[in-house]
Amino acid sequence: MPTTPKLEREHSILIVDDDATFLDGTRRALLAHNIRNITTLQDSASVLPALADNSFTTIILDWVMPNISGADLLPELTRQYPHIPVIVITGVSDLENAVSCIKQGAYDYITKPVDTTKLVSVVQNACNSSELIARNRQLTDYLLGEPLSNPQHFCDIITCCEKMQAIFKVIETLACSKQPVLITGETGVGKELIANALHRCSGLKGRMVTVNVAGLDDAMFADTLFGHKKGAYTGANESREGLIEQAKGGTLFLDEIGDLSNASQIKLLRLLQQGEYYRLGSDVLHKSDARIVAASNANFHAMMSAGTFRSDLYYRISAQTLAIPPLRERREDILPLVEHFIEITAANLTIKQPELSREARQALISYDFPGNVREMINKIHHAVMHNRTGTLTLSDFPGLMPGTVLPNQIIRKIGNSQFSLNGIFHTFPTVDEVETLLVQEAMILAEGNRSMAAKMLGISRPTLQKRMEQLAAENNDGGKAETVVT
Repeated sequence: MPTTPKLEREHSILIVDDDATFLDGTRRALLAHNIRNITTLQDSASVLPALADNSFTTIILDWVMPNISGADLLPELTRQYPHIPVIVITGVSDLENAVSCIKQGAYDYITKPVDTTKLVSVVQNACNSSELIARNRQLTDYLLGEPLSNPQHFCDIITCCEKMQAIFKVIETLACSKQPVLITGETGVGKELIANALHRCSGLKGRMVTVNVAGLDDAMFADTLFGHKKGAYTGANESREGLIEQAKGGTLFLDEIGDLSNASQIKLLRLLQQGEYYRLGSDVLHKSDARIVAASNANFHAMMSAGTFRSDLYYRISAQTLAIPPLRERREDILPLVEHFIEITAANLTIKQPELSREARQALISYDFPGNVREMINKIHHAVMHNRTGTLTLSDFPGLMPGTVLPNQIIRKIGNSQFSLNGIFHTFPTVDEVETLLVQEAMILAEGNRSMAAKMLGISRPTLQKRMEQLAAENNDGGKAETVVT
């Protein structure tokens, strides 16, 4: 069984300085800001052995030390451990020296006396940078070779698209992280299904609780999310816990988060930053350990530019982002989804499952589905419910044109005077040459998916396979297939 890489690592800080007072003060400052797992070293000669035996996410390095100085250590650290950020600390305020440190690979440069706020901020950023480097390295290895560790977690999502499979792998790598996740994509692409899969992969013991924030004013949002104390407002006859409490130990899924009012954004920001909240009418501070997953079809960059969405909240909720492609960018999923929803709809209506005509298949593959899967479900339900012949034809799908995109794209390649001397062929083509072009264009439009290409061509997959083998043989023999421009 393949092992899904875990992204969330416990941060471990190494502080190197010959001044014991500085070491103790720095350690206390970091501990006060919840940065733990701190190792201190006074002897710079012990740094490389310590790195060989331990895994550190960030190094704080004094520049001037006896025996082996920071200037001597930095080149060796960046060579042997390029993934570990090194923060240089020095009592020498010298711009030239600072530039030299950065050029040698230092993550940042801080002068003594050290400002605690700046130090903590730099260390936190360095730890995040280290985590990102490790995540990218693990994720790259995983995406290149490993299969899904737990494919059953994605059983609700019907797809044969490589883009979606890559997203599934990313979800598995994000599963152990506690950071918020933002799922983006057009209306109807299945963002809630993705959130459910993420929750299942996480292994969290608590529930996934969904809140659709669209249309909630600030008071309703706060009451729904945080709950209220008895007597908090007129009609609040009993205390009520909010949905954040119900999501304890689990996942809180905030759908349509782009519709939040500014006041609600501020409340949510506090929850994300500190994991704390107050119920309405109460001064008792509550803690939350629920993981936050948000979804929206909004253009956040445009909203931030317009001042309707806070940039600090956006960067909090988008610590990890999953962009779900629309159906028009994964057309290989259209027919499997269509057939699935035909089966489901027929079962719900307790009628025999109708067949799908070739013309309807081509039209559905060609259709852009601006409403994505949600629109598809509506079209399928309408078609199945009103069909009386047992075969779904183009007439059962109002608004669909016969082959409006894909089949016509193929035909146009050979039409529009392409048979002329200035077109694809230098002479009028033979039937075999036209067939070759159709096969090649179908494979291009289907992005290499042979089942989809076969359906587009109206032939079986074995027939397509046989024809492609013939084309390969002709190309190898220097036959006439070489005259066809792809």
